[in-house]
Amino acid sequence: MVGAGVLGLPYAMSQLGWGPGVAVIVLSWIITLYTLWQMVEMHEEVPGKRFDRYHELGQHAFGEKMGLWVVVPQQLMVEIGVNIVYMITGGNSLKKIHDLACHDCKPIKTTYFIMIFASVHFFLSHLPSFNSITLVSLAAAVMSLSYSTIAWVASAHKGVVPDVSYGHRATTTAGNVFNFLSALGDVAFAFAGHNVVLEIQATIPSTPDCPSKKPMWKGVVVAYLVVALCYFPVAFVGYLVFGDSVQDNILISLNRPVWLIIAANLFVVIHAIGSYQIFAMPVFDMLESFLVKQMKFQPSRCLRFVTRTTYVALTMFIAMTFPFFGGLLSFFGGFAFAPTTYYLPCIMWLAIKKPKRYGLSWFINWICIIIGVLLMVLAPIGALRNIILQAKTFKFYS
Repeated sequence: MVGAGVLGLPYAMSQLGWGPGVAVIVLSWIITLYTLWQMVEMHEEVPGKRFDRYHELGQHAFGEKMGLWVVVPQQLMVEIGVNIVYMITGGNSLKKIHDLACHDCKPIKTTYFIMIFASVHFFLSHLPSFNSITLVSLAAAVMSLSYSTIAWVASAHKGVVPDVSYGHRATTTAGNVFNFLSALGDVAFAFAGHNVVLEIQATIPSTPDCPSKKPMWKGVVVAYLVVALCYFPVAFVGYLVFGDSVQDNILISLNRPVWLIIAANLFVVIHAIGSYQIFAMPVFDMLESFLVKQMKFQPSRCLRFVTRTTYVALTMFIAMTFPFFGGLLSFFGGFAFAPTTYYLPCIMWLAIKKPKRYGLSWFINWICIIIGVLLMVLAPIGALRNIILQAKTFKFYS
Protein backbone atom coordinates (compact mmCIF):
# COMPACT_ATOMS: atom_id res chain seq x y z
CA MET A 1 0.00 0.00 0.00
CA VAL A 2 2.77 2.46 0.88
CA GLY A 3 4.52 3.60 -2.29
CA ALA A 4 6.86 6.33 -3.46
CA GLY A 5 3.81 8.58 -3.93
CA VAL A 6 4.07 9.41 -0.22
CA LEU A 7 7.24 11.43 -0.96
CA GLY A 8 5.21 13.83 -3.12
CA LEU A 9 2.51 14.55 -0.49
CA PRO A 10 4.26 17.58 1.15
CA TYR A 11 4.60 19.11 -2.35
CA ALA A 12 0.89 18.47 -2.96
CA MET A 13 0.14 20.17 0.37
CA SER A 14 2.15 23.22 -0.75
CA GLN A 15 -0.06 23.49 -3.84
CA LEU A 16 -3.33 22.93 -1.97
CA GLY A 17 -2.71 24.88 1.26
CA TRP A 18 -3.50 23.77 4.83
CA GLY A 19 -7.31 23.59 4.73
CA PRO A 20 -7.90 22.00 1.31
CA GLY A 21 -4.73 19.89 1.64
CA VAL A 22 -5.76 18.20 4.88
CA ALA A 23 -9.33 17.75 3.56
CA VAL A 24 -8.22 16.18 0.24
CA ILE A 25 -5.74 13.72 1.83
CA VAL A 26 -8.14 12.62 4.62
CA LEU A 27 -11.08 12.35 2.19
CA SER A 28 -8.96 10.29 -0.23
CA TRP A 29 -8.00 7.97 2.63
CA ILE A 30 -11.69 7.45 3.53
CA ILE A 31 -12.93 7.02 -0.08
CA THR A 32 -10.18 4.57 -1.07
CA LEU A 33 -10.72 2.54 2.13
CA TYR A 34 -14.43 2.33 1.23
CA THR A 35 -13.77 1.25 -2.39
CA LEU A 36 -11.20 -1.30 -1.16
CA TRP A 37 -13.88 -2.74 1.16
CA GLN A 38 -16.21 -3.02 -1.84
CA MET A 39 -13.64 -5.02 -3.82
CA VAL A 40 -12.99 -7.36 -0.87
CA GLU A 41 -16.76 -7.93 -0.55
CA MET A 42 -17.24 -8.59 -4.30
CA HIS A 43 -14.35 -11.09 -4.55
CA GLU A 44 -16.71 -14.03 -3.86
CA GLU A 45 -19.93 -12.44 -5.07
CA VAL A 46 -20.93 -15.58 -7.00
CA PRO A 47 -21.14 -18.69 -4.72
CA GLY A 48 -18.40 -21.18 -5.55
CA LYS A 49 -16.49 -18.72 -7.75
CA ARG A 50 -13.69 -16.27 -6.92
CA PHE A 51 -12.78 -13.24 -9.00
CA ASP A 52 -8.99 -13.36 -8.74
CA ARG A 53 -8.27 -10.51 -11.17
CA TYR A 54 -9.61 -6.98 -11.48
CA HIS A 55 -10.69 -7.62 -15.10
CA GLU A 56 -12.59 -10.80 -14.07
CA LEU A 57 -14.70 -8.70 -11.69
CA GLY A 58 -15.14 -6.15 -14.48
CA GLN A 59 -16.34 -8.87 -16.85
CA HIS A 60 -18.88 -10.05 -14.26
CA ALA A 61 -20.16 -6.48 -13.83
CA PHE A 62 -20.11 -5.23 -17.44
CA GLY A 63 -20.06 -8.38 -19.61
CA GLU A 64 -17.26 -10.47 -21.13
CA LYS A 65 -16.04 -8.01 -23.80
CA MET A 66 -16.99 -4.69 -22.21
CA GLY A 67 -15.40 -5.71 -18.88
CA LEU A 68 -12.06 -6.31 -20.58
CA TRP A 69 -12.14 -3.02 -22.51
CA VAL A 70 -13.10 -1.02 -19.39
CA VAL A 71 -10.59 -2.51 -16.95
CA VAL A 72 -7.51 -3.78 -18.83
CA PRO A 73 -6.47 -0.45 -20.46
CA GLN A 74 -6.80 1.29 -17.08
CA GLN A 75 -4.71 -1.37 -15.36
CA LEU A 76 -2.03 -1.20 -18.07
CA MET A 77 -1.82 2.60 -17.70
CA VAL A 78 -1.42 2.23 -13.93
CA GLU A 79 1.28 -0.42 -14.21
CA ILE A 80 3.27 1.29 -16.99
CA GLY A 81 2.86 4.69 -15.32
CA VAL A 82 4.16 3.37 -11.99
CA ASN A 83 7.13 1.73 -13.72
CA ILE A 84 8.12 5.02 -15.39
CA VAL A 85 7.76 6.98 -12.13
CA TYR A 86 9.81 4.37 -10.23
CA MET A 87 12.56 4.61 -12.85
CA ILE A 88 12.75 8.35 -12.17
CA THR A 89 12.48 7.85 -8.39
CA GLY A 90 15.31 5.28 -8.35
CA GLY A 91 17.55 7.47 -10.52
CA ASN A 92 16.91 10.61 -8.44
CA SER A 93 17.62 8.77 -5.18
CA LEU A 94 20.87 7.29 -6.53
CA LYS A 95 21.95 10.80 -7.58
CA LYS A 96 21.07 12.19 -4.13
CA ILE A 97 23.15 9.44 -2.47
CA HIS A 98 26.10 10.24 -4.76
CA ASP A 99 25.85 14.00 -4.16
CA LEU A 100 25.64 13.65 -0.36
CA ALA A 101 28.35 10.99 -0.07
CA CYS A 102 30.82 12.73 -2.38
CA HIS A 103 30.72 16.54 -2.18
CA ASP A 104 33.88 17.09 -4.22
CA CYS A 105 33.09 14.59 -6.98
CA LYS A 106 32.32 15.71 -10.49
CA PRO A 107 28.51 15.99 -10.98
CA ILE A 108 26.94 13.09 -12.86
CA LYS A 109 23.82 13.49 -15.01
CA THR A 110 20.51 12.17 -13.69
CA THR A 111 20.19 10.30 -17.00
CA TYR A 112 23.13 8.06 -16.08
CA PHE A 113 21.66 7.26 -12.66
CA ILE A 114 18.37 6.23 -14.29
CA MET A 115 20.39 3.94 -16.59
CA ILE A 116 22.20 2.45 -13.56
CA PHE A 117 18.83 1.83 -11.86
CA ALA A 118 17.41 0.28 -15.05
CA SER A 119 20.38 -2.08 -15.38
CA VAL A 120 19.16 -4.01 -12.31
CA HIS A 121 15.81 -4.62 -14.02
CA PHE A 122 17.39 -5.99 -17.17
CA PHE A 123 18.35 -8.90 -14.89
CA LEU A 124 15.40 -9.08 -12.44
CA SER A 125 12.79 -8.94 -15.21
CA HIS A 126 13.78 -12.42 -16.35
CA LEU A 127 12.79 -14.05 -13.06
CA PRO A 128 9.89 -16.40 -13.88
CA SER A 129 7.08 -15.40 -11.48
CA PHE A 130 5.84 -13.50 -8.43
CA ASN A 131 7.17 -16.25 -6.16
CA SER A 132 10.70 -15.49 -7.40
CA ILE A 133 10.50 -11.92 -6.14
CA THR A 134 8.94 -12.64 -2.71
CA LEU A 135 12.09 -11.56 -0.85
CA VAL A 136 12.43 -8.47 -3.04
CA SER A 137 8.80 -7.62 -2.29
CA LEU A 138 9.27 -8.11 1.47
CA ALA A 139 12.36 -5.88 1.41
CA ALA A 140 10.38 -3.26 -0.52
CA ALA A 141 7.62 -3.26 2.13
CA VAL A 142 10.11 -2.78 4.99
CA MET A 143 11.97 -0.09 3.05
CA SER A 144 8.82 1.95 2.29
CA LEU A 145 7.91 2.10 5.99
CA SER A 146 11.50 3.04 6.83
CA TYR A 147 11.93 5.91 4.39
CA SER A 148 8.46 7.29 5.20
CA THR A 149 9.37 7.41 8.88
CA ILE A 150 12.80 8.94 8.19
CA ALA A 151 11.19 11.58 5.93
CA TRP A 152 8.95 13.03 8.63
CA VAL A 153 11.26 12.39 11.61
CA ALA A 154 14.21 14.10 9.84
CA SER A 155 11.91 16.98 8.85
CA ALA A 156 10.70 17.36 12.46
CA HIS A 157 14.31 17.19 13.71
CA LYS A 158 15.35 19.90 11.25
CA GLY A 159 12.67 22.25 12.54
CA VAL A 160 10.75 24.89 10.61
CA VAL A 161 13.06 26.61 8.10
CA PRO A 162 13.69 30.37 8.55
CA ASP A 163 11.22 32.67 6.76
CA VAL A 164 8.94 29.73 5.95
CA SER A 165 5.95 30.66 3.81
CA TYR A 166 2.63 28.82 3.46
CA GLY A 167 1.37 30.99 0.61
CA HIS A 168 0.77 30.06 -3.01
CA ARG A 169 3.60 28.59 -5.09
CA ALA A 170 2.50 30.42 -8.26
CA THR A 171 2.31 34.18 -8.74
CA THR A 172 -0.83 34.16 -10.94
CA THR A 173 -4.39 32.99 -10.30
CA ALA A 174 -4.24 30.65 -13.33
CA GLY A 175 -0.97 29.17 -12.02
CA ASN A 176 -2.50 28.50 -8.60
CA VAL A 177 -5.58 26.86 -10.14
CA PHE A 178 -3.47 24.54 -12.33
CA ASN A 179 -1.22 23.73 -9.34
CA PHE A 180 -4.31 22.87 -7.29
CA LEU A 181 -5.52 20.48 -10.00
CA SER A 182 -2.06 18.93 -10.32
CA ALA A 183 -1.89 18.35 -6.54
CA LEU A 184 -5.10 16.28 -6.69
CA GLY A 185 -3.26 13.82 -8.98
CA ASP A 186 -0.30 13.66 -6.57
CA VAL A 187 -2.66 12.58 -3.78
CA ALA A 188 -4.44 10.04 -6.02
CA PHE A 189 -1.10 8.43 -6.96
CA ALA A 190 -0.36 7.74 -3.29
CA PHE A 191 -3.37 5.39 -2.96
CA ALA A 192 -2.67 2.55 -5.36
CA GLY A 193 -3.35 -0.81 -3.70
CA HIS A 194 -6.61 -1.53 -5.53
CA ASN A 195 -4.90 -2.83 -8.67
CA VAL A 196 -3.55 -5.91 -6.91
CA VAL A 197 -6.04 -6.41 -4.03
CA LEU A 198 -7.98 -9.24 -5.73
CA GLU A 199 -4.75 -11.07 -6.61
CA ILE A 200 -3.73 -10.84 -2.94
CA GLN A 201 -7.14 -12.03 -1.69
CA ALA A 202 -6.94 -14.96 -4.12
CA THR A 203 -4.02 -16.36 -2.07
CA ILE A 204 -6.17 -16.55 1.11
CA PRO A 205 -8.02 -19.86 1.76
CA SER A 206 -11.82 -19.59 1.78
CA THR A 207 -14.51 -21.81 3.31
CA PRO A 208 -18.28 -21.32 3.82
CA ASP A 209 -17.65 -20.85 7.57
CA CYS A 210 -14.73 -18.49 7.08
CA PRO A 211 -14.84 -16.72 3.70
CA SER A 212 -11.64 -15.02 2.56
CA LYS A 213 -13.18 -11.56 2.99
CA LYS A 214 -12.96 -11.81 6.80
CA PRO A 215 -9.15 -12.18 7.16
CA MET A 216 -8.67 -9.98 4.08
CA TRP A 217 -10.65 -7.12 5.63
CA LYS A 218 -8.55 -7.39 8.82
CA GLY A 219 -5.44 -7.12 6.64
CA VAL A 220 -6.86 -4.11 4.82
CA VAL A 221 -7.64 -2.32 8.12
CA VAL A 222 -4.10 -2.93 9.40
CA ALA A 223 -2.66 -1.78 6.06
CA TYR A 224 -4.71 1.42 6.12
CA LEU A 225 -3.70 2.19 9.70
CA VAL A 226 -0.08 1.86 8.57
CA VAL A 227 -0.88 4.09 5.57
CA ALA A 228 -2.30 6.73 7.93
CA LEU A 229 0.80 6.52 10.18
CA CYS A 230 3.05 6.99 7.14
CA TYR A 231 1.12 9.41 4.93
CA PHE A 232 -0.31 11.94 7.37
CA PRO A 233 2.94 12.75 9.26
CA VAL A 234 5.00 12.93 6.01
CA ALA A 235 2.45 15.24 4.35
CA PHE A 236 1.77 17.53 7.30
CA VAL A 237 5.21 17.65 8.97
CA GLY A 238 6.98 18.02 5.60
CA TYR A 239 4.77 20.98 4.65
CA LEU A 240 5.01 22.50 8.14
CA VAL A 241 8.83 22.48 8.02
CA PHE A 242 9.47 23.59 4.43
CA GLY A 243 6.27 25.43 3.48
CA ASP A 244 5.93 26.30 -0.20
CA SER A 245 9.67 25.80 -0.81
CA VAL A 246 9.42 21.98 -0.47
CA GLN A 247 10.69 19.90 -3.43
CA ASP A 248 8.39 17.47 -5.29
CA ASN A 249 10.28 14.68 -3.46
CA ILE A 250 10.61 15.46 0.26
CA LEU A 251 13.89 13.51 0.54
CA ILE A 252 15.50 15.87 -2.02
CA SER A 253 14.73 18.80 0.33
CA LEU A 254 16.51 17.12 3.26
CA ASN A 255 20.31 17.14 3.60
CA ARG A 256 21.02 16.47 7.29
CA PRO A 257 21.90 14.29 9.09
CA VAL A 258 23.79 13.11 6.02
CA TRP A 259 24.04 9.42 6.96
CA LEU A 260 20.28 9.21 7.67
CA ILE A 261 19.26 10.90 4.40
CA ILE A 262 21.65 8.61 2.47
CA ALA A 263 20.03 5.62 4.24
CA ALA A 264 16.52 6.89 3.41
CA ASN A 265 17.39 7.31 -0.28
CA LEU A 266 18.97 3.84 -0.30
CA PHE A 267 15.70 2.48 1.13
CA VAL A 268 13.81 4.28 -1.68
CA VAL A 269 16.07 2.62 -4.29
CA ILE A 270 15.48 -0.86 -2.81
CA HIS A 271 11.75 -0.22 -2.57
CA ALA A 272 11.58 1.10 -6.14
CA ILE A 273 13.41 -2.01 -7.42
CA GLY A 274 10.86 -4.32 -5.75
CA SER A 275 7.81 -2.25 -6.69
CA TYR A 276 8.91 -1.95 -10.33
CA GLN A 277 8.92 -5.74 -10.59
CA ILE A 278 5.55 -6.10 -8.81
CA PHE A 279 3.90 -3.77 -11.35
CA ALA A 280 5.90 -5.05 -14.34
CA MET A 281 5.04 -8.76 -13.88
CA PRO A 282 1.36 -8.41 -14.96
CA VAL A 283 2.49 -6.36 -18.00
CA PHE A 284 4.96 -9.09 -19.00
CA ASP A 285 2.16 -11.66 -18.62
CA MET A 286 -0.21 -9.64 -20.84
CA LEU A 287 2.43 -8.92 -23.49
CA GLU A 288 3.61 -12.52 -23.73
CA SER A 289 0.03 -13.88 -23.81
CA PHE A 290 -0.86 -11.41 -26.59
CA LEU A 291 2.21 -12.32 -28.68
CA VAL A 292 1.64 -16.08 -28.32
CA LYS A 293 -2.18 -16.25 -28.57
CA GLN A 294 -2.98 -13.36 -30.91
CA MET A 295 0.22 -12.89 -32.94
CA LYS A 296 0.96 -16.66 -33.07
CA PHE A 297 4.59 -16.37 -31.89
CA GLN A 298 6.19 -19.56 -30.63
CA PRO A 299 6.62 -19.45 -26.83
CA SER A 300 10.36 -19.51 -26.17
CA ARG A 301 13.11 -18.09 -23.98
CA CYS A 302 14.13 -15.83 -26.85
CA LEU A 303 10.61 -14.29 -27.07
CA ARG A 304 10.54 -13.81 -23.30
CA PHE A 305 14.00 -12.21 -23.32
CA VAL A 306 13.20 -9.78 -26.17
CA THR A 307 9.77 -8.80 -24.78
CA ARG A 308 10.93 -8.08 -21.23
CA THR A 309 14.17 -6.38 -22.22
CA THR A 310 12.32 -4.14 -24.69
CA TYR A 311 9.76 -3.15 -22.04
CA VAL A 312 12.44 -2.23 -19.48
CA ALA A 313 14.35 -0.29 -22.15
CA LEU A 314 11.19 1.59 -23.16
CA THR A 315 10.31 2.65 -19.58
CA MET A 316 13.96 3.65 -19.07
CA PHE A 317 13.94 5.78 -22.24
CA ILE A 318 10.71 7.59 -21.26
CA ALA A 319 12.05 8.21 -17.73
CA MET A 320 15.34 9.58 -19.11
CA THR A 321 13.51 11.83 -21.59
CA PHE A 322 10.89 13.18 -19.15
CA PRO A 323 12.34 12.89 -15.62
CA PHE A 324 9.63 15.11 -14.08
CA PHE A 325 8.79 13.22 -10.88
CA GLY A 326 6.08 15.64 -9.70
CA GLY A 327 4.43 16.17 -13.08
CA LEU A 328 4.28 12.49 -14.03
CA LEU A 329 3.14 11.54 -10.51
CA SER A 330 0.19 13.90 -10.86
CA PHE A 331 -0.63 12.96 -14.48
CA PHE A 332 -0.72 9.21 -13.86
CA GLY A 333 -2.39 9.73 -10.47
CA GLY A 334 -5.33 11.47 -12.09
CA PHE A 335 -5.54 9.77 -15.47
CA ALA A 336 -4.81 6.17 -14.45
CA PHE A 337 -5.21 5.75 -10.68
CA ALA A 338 -8.45 7.72 -10.18
CA PRO A 339 -10.58 5.28 -12.26
CA THR A 340 -9.27 2.02 -10.74
CA THR A 341 -9.11 3.41 -7.18
CA TYR A 342 -11.88 5.98 -6.78
CA TYR A 343 -14.83 5.13 -9.00
CA LEU A 344 -14.63 1.83 -10.94
CA PRO A 345 -15.30 -0.24 -7.76
CA CYS A 346 -18.38 1.95 -7.10
CA ILE A 347 -19.72 1.46 -10.64
CA MET A 348 -19.19 -2.31 -10.29
CA TRP A 349 -20.96 -2.23 -6.91
CA LEU A 350 -23.99 -0.48 -8.45
CA ALA A 351 -24.03 -2.94 -11.37
CA ILE A 352 -23.65 -6.10 -9.25
CA LYS A 353 -25.30 -5.29 -5.90
CA LYS A 354 -28.00 -2.96 -7.31
CA PRO A 355 -28.60 -0.98 -4.09
CA LYS A 356 -31.96 0.76 -3.63
CA ARG A 357 -32.15 3.93 -5.76
CA TYR A 358 -31.79 7.11 -3.66
CA GLY A 359 -30.80 5.00 -0.64
CA LEU A 360 -27.68 5.73 1.44
CA SER A 361 -25.46 3.22 -0.42
CA TRP A 362 -26.66 4.57 -3.80
CA PHE A 363 -25.86 8.16 -2.82
CA ILE A 364 -22.42 7.32 -1.35
CA ASN A 365 -21.42 5.45 -4.50
CA TRP A 366 -22.54 8.22 -6.82
CA ILE A 367 -20.67 10.83 -4.76
CA CYS A 368 -17.49 8.71 -5.04
CA ILE A 369 -18.06 8.28 -8.80
CA ILE A 370 -18.48 12.04 -9.33
CA ILE A 371 -15.36 12.84 -7.25
CA GLY A 372 -13.36 10.18 -9.11
CA VAL A 373 -14.43 11.35 -12.58
CA LEU A 374 -13.64 15.00 -11.72
CA LEU A 375 -10.24 13.86 -10.45
CA MET A 376 -9.56 11.91 -13.67
CA VAL A 377 -10.49 14.89 -15.87
CA LEU A 378 -8.98 17.79 -13.90
CA ALA A 379 -5.71 16.43 -12.42
CA PRO A 380 -4.03 15.60 -15.79
CA ILE A 381 -4.80 19.14 -17.03
CA GLY A 382 -2.80 20.69 -14.19
CA ALA A 383 -0.09 18.04 -14.51
CA LEU A 384 0.38 18.51 -18.26
CA ARG A 385 0.71 22.28 -17.80
CA ASN A 386 3.42 21.76 -15.16
CA ILE A 387 5.27 19.25 -17.38
CA ILE A 388 5.16 21.71 -20.31
CA LEU A 389 6.48 24.56 -18.13
CA GLN A 390 9.29 22.36 -16.79
CA ALA A 391 10.14 21.13 -20.30
CA LYS A 392 10.58 24.73 -21.54
CA THR A 393 13.62 25.27 -19.30
CA PHE A 394 14.70 21.63 -19.10
CA LYS A 395 17.83 20.44 -20.86
CA PHE A 396 17.04 16.95 -22.15
CA TYR A 397 19.30 14.08 -21.02
CA SER A 398 21.07 16.40 -18.57
